[in-house]
Amino acid sequence: MTIDSGFNHITVLLDEAVEALAVRPDGCYLDGTFGRGGHSRLILSRLGPDGRLLGFDKDPQAIATGQTLAAEDGRFVVVQRSFAELGSEVAERGLQGKVSGILLDLGVSSPQLDDPERGFSFLNDGPLDMRMDPSRGISAAEFVNTAPVEEIARVFKEYGEERFSGRMARAVAERRDIKPFERTGDLAEVLKVANPAWEKGKNPATRAFQGLRIHVNNELGDLETGLEAALECLEVGGRLVVISFHSLEDRIVKLFMRKLVKGEADNLPRNLPVRHVAFEPKIKIHGKAQTASDAELKANPRSRSAVMRVAEKLR
Repeated sequence: MTIDSGFNHITVLLDEAVEALAVRPDGCYLDGTFGRGGHSRLILSRLGPDGRLLGFDKDPQAIATGQTLAAEDGRFVVVQRSFAELGSEVAERGLQGKVSGILLDLGVSSPQLDDPERGFSFLNDGPLDMRMDPSRGISAAEFVNTAPVEEIARVFKEYGEERFSGRMARAVAERRDIKPFERTGDLAEVLKVANPAWEKGKNPATRAFQGLRIHVNNELGDLETGLEAALECLEVGGRLVVISFHSLEDRIVKLFMRKLVKGEADNLPRNLPVRHVAFEPKIKIHGKAQTASDAELKANPRSRSAVMRVAEKLR
């Protein structure tokens, strides 16, 4: 566990993810979501003097932690970029096709969720922001105060999987005409009242807040771009390890890996005579999707939705 500004962060599937990377002492590795450095520190502990680790994160607080680590360990470098941009960063460093392993630990971190000033959570009132990089893009407040009601409903439904998306979006639009939204607690209360069917043990605003966060940070778009870039950056035999935290992310990862296992044949009509090479897969999937152990679930309830998938580049 690492501590950051009074907010605890427990790295999910820490040992399992680093084991799956099969770290070589002289390898070059990439942590696409540095966070508070749990995975990175364990990777560094397994690297030799010639090993290298490159970390990415959008969050300025994560970058500050990463810069401290970089000052302590010359084998590590951190950059403030989305992992969707890892292709260009790796190319600029002359590492295209030379990366031994890439780790993507998706979603939002505990320090982001627990800090009211970041505006990710409805549990503690704070500014309605939700951006992982507050210096870029539009905030959640700007979106709900200006977007057409149909677009707000789409975000709630598509990214939050909220079945009452239209009703909740209309409630947001009606209220913003009276007073624009500025605080998480204010928005949560409007969503709560607009939701006619509360799920036991779940705040009625949960799904809508998830949809907003995913939209504001372009999380699914970044994931699709980052997965494609990761494959190109890896050397043959390199590993890609992805930890997702909800079904939308995991579905993208699963379909991406399944497509590459089928190779080019996946795009061809059935019964078409083609050379055998067309059926050669680009990756090999290692084992089944892995979830947190009972011990980890007990220690960190937030790990309950984590799913880890591992692939190895073949060509």
